[in-house]
Amino acid sequence: MNVGIYLYHKAEVLDFSGPFEVFSTASRVCQNDEPFNVFLIGESGETVIARAGYKVVPNYSFDNHPNIDVLIVVGGDHTEEINKAHVIDWIHQQAKKASLVASVCTGAFLLAKAEVLQSQKVTTHWEDIADLKAMFTTLDVIENVRWVDEGDIITSAGISAGIDMSLHIVSKLHSLDLAEKTARQMDFDWTKS
Repeated sequence: MNVGIYLYHKAEVLDFSGPFEVFSTASRVCQNDEPFNVFLIGESGETVIARAGYKVVPNYSFDNHPNIDVLIVVGGDHTEEINKAHVIDWIHQQAKKASLVASVCTGAFLLAKAEVLQSQKVTTHWEDIADLKAMFTTLDVIENVRWVDEGDIITSAGISAGIDMSLHIVSKLHSLDLAEKTARQMDFDWTKS
């Protein structure tokens, strides 16, 4: 299963690194199988400068990535990204093809702008709850949760909540046993709800 994580300039480091670690670790500890092929996607494929100057070279660009089964859109300082028509259109198109779409933190704003989120229950970073409610009034924005699962769309709260959500996705798409083994391998205290 191809897990494509979209990141951009000023993305929050743990928003993409956490889920990447979960899916790559799940494949490593899964016996007799490698259920997830996780990769990073940037708009151009060139180096992305995430928060605090953290430099990342994505595996792919919009033009050369494999088909995406699970699309994860990360958060961070999304204020420029949300106004890029090309990016929003790409997210919209990929979400139509993916079997599951997820966001970490303020990635929910990008999914909403791309009309992937329309009237679902969603969440985001606690600091951005009011803005998400104000900007996208049809959404049912939930506070004080680590993630919200609406079937084929899952949104998570801020930063570290993306790890909890990704473990939930592993349990949903593969098994609870693999998710628990992954959390144990990561020495991570998984919050399951």
